[in-house]
Amino acid sequence: MSEISISGLQLAAISEMVDVARSLGSEIWLRGGWAMDFYLGRLTREHLDVDWYVWDSEMPLIANALVARGWTDMGQHPAEQQRDLAKGPVEFGIAPIARAADGRVVVGGGPWRNAALPKDILANALECRLGGVQCAVISPAAQIEIKHMMPTWVPGLPRRSKDAADIDFLAEEVARRLEPDDAGRWTWP
Repeated sequence: MSEISISGLQLAAISEMVDVARSLGSEIWLRGGWAMDFYLGRLTREHLDVDWYVWDSEMPLIANALVARGWTDMGQHPAEQQRDLAKGPVEFGIAPIARAADGRVVVGGGPWRNAALPKDILANALECRLGGVQCAVISPAAQIEIKHMMPTWVPGLPRRSKDAADIDFLAEEVARRLEPDDAGRWTWP
């Protein structure tokens, strides 16, 4: 399957996920490569899958709604850690997030339950548009931190060249969009 056709199928699937979440009144955020592409407003490369964050309490609702629409639960991880769904060649990785007692956003399930996520992961989340589809994405700073820290967080996982390139794309775009506020403080776009 060509890059254009798989990317088109994935973009259509992102639109479907947005519709499902909206119908359930649920919040979702793109993470990973597609989050970067939505933030940049352009497709940078072919992606193997589409990664999401959802609130832990809503993950079963969203996964079940997708299954009802023809998605298959691949069962690659324990259900509380991540739901992996597929429809044709498109795969979703849906990971749960939660709020700690102090308000921080943390991992919502699995062996890393309650592990802190980047502090501004949702505080600076953005609604972005790509190819006519609008979707929330985790903050660009969180995207950079996650891509930078993966080899540390997952020992034995080498730094992937695509992650290094993604960090460069994101950092360039963030620097381009940064502007001082009226008090001269720099804020995320």
